[in-house]
Amino acid sequence: MTSLESAGPILTSAAGTRTARASQVADVAARLDRLPLTSYQRGIFAVIATAWFFDSMDLAALTFVLGSIRQTFQLSTAETGLLSSMSFLGMFLGAASAGLLADRFGRARVFQVSMVFWGLGSLLCGLSTTATMFGASRLLLGFGMGMEFPVAQSMVSEIMPAANRGRYIAFLEGFWPLGFIASGLLTYAVLTVADWRWIFILQAIPAVFVLVVRRYVPESPRWLASHGHVERAESVIRSIEKKVAERLGGQQLPPVTPQAIQVSDVAGIRSLFSGVYAKRTAMLWMLWFFALLGFYGLTTWLGALLQAKGFPVTKSVFYTIMISLAGIPGFLCSAWLVEAWGRKATLALNLLAGATACYFYGAATDQTQLIVAGLFMQFFLFGMWSALYAYTPELYPTQIRATGTGFASAIGRIGSLIGPYIIGVILPTTGQVGVFALGAGAFVLAALAVLVLGEETRGRTLESISH
Repeated sequence: MTSLESAGPILTSAAGTRTARASQVADVAARLDRLPLTSYQRGIFAVIATAWFFDSMDLAALTFVLGSIRQTFQLSTAETGLLSSMSFLGMFLGAASAGLLADRFGRARVFQVSMVFWGLGSLLCGLSTTATMFGASRLLLGFGMGMEFPVAQSMVSEIMPAANRGRYIAFLEGFWPLGFIASGLLTYAVLTVADWRWIFILQAIPAVFVLVVRRYVPESPRWLASHGHVERAESVIRSIEKKVAERLGGQQLPPVTPQAIQVSDVAGIRSLFSGVYAKRTAMLWMLWFFALLGFYGLTTWLGALLQAKGFPVTKSVFYTIMISLAGIPGFLCSAWLVEAWGRKATLALNLLAGATACYFYGAATDQTQLIVAGLFMQFFLFGMWSALYAYTPELYPTQIRATGTGFASAIGRIGSLIGPYIIGVILPTTGQVGVFALGAGAFVLAALAVLVLGEETRGRTLESISH
């Protein structure tokens, strides 16, 4: 018997296994995508989005109290920028590891663990007595946040029907400006009776929401099928179908339209740079790096920069909250545009318009110009986030979706790590005009990456986009 002949049964067996797995994944995908959107799927989304909301409150808190923390620990501008960057270093580590872990062990488990990390990190921030301890606590808090973001995106994209997927991922990111505003309101209230430490202590309490997530959010049936967990995938998909049918008053569900898809053996980081995924990875990494460098470089310093213009701390918090209110219509507009107009165009519009608003915000010479430019800036930048989160998880197959999303987010965290520190360094020499010009330039580069290298995904199933 020749070596080829002896290898024949093995190759046939491998091909048969791949065909069976493709059939299972196709069946699960078709059954999920044909389901009408009901209160059941919206309920799962609401639980994930609530966890996201609490997470964003913790991240946003530093925007409102960075000036107070700087005064407490007597920090220079460069030291303040370095301290504010610690959460983003943690987010880099969390996003990179969570993607790999979620693709290997499942979405729901990693999502729950992430909440424990950021809750503990927030509590330790409030108990910090030195700048070093505070920085280490922000690192832990950022690690938990970095874990949560890519996993939440993957969960929503894999459970929502194709016709509603982009809109609901965009809605998910909309809970970031809501969390930002809620954090500002909490800060405004707490600072009238206590110091900044109590803000972080209070924001650690919602981490117990992990118990709700554990009870109500199922594992992704797409992930289960793609990893060969046939019985679990079937059990979860039947449970979903049953609950959707109940919400429809017992109506018969739409028939399943079979999908012909391919299932490749992609896995791990190396797959991000093979075949069609290499171009997508390059585009996403550039997009995330420059978008987050500009966004977090500016928003982390927003309250402190207002204080530098002569506003007292409570007044700067009030103006930052007021400016951030524009993020609510911003993300709602993007949530509509990503389905009506497409992901690429929506991203490019928000990035370029946001860059323009940033420039005018930095050049504002009076309070009215500052508020107007700030409103436009937050409208487009929060809209950018919605489109960014809707777009990213669609570009990879289920086997590497969390990995691809996680590493794109991790590269973005490098930008968010560098941004606040650079601003702390250049602010004394360039002033606020230079700071906001830097942010505007970063957004322009992010827009060019999308326009040149991006592809449109609107209206397509995850499986057709992936291959």
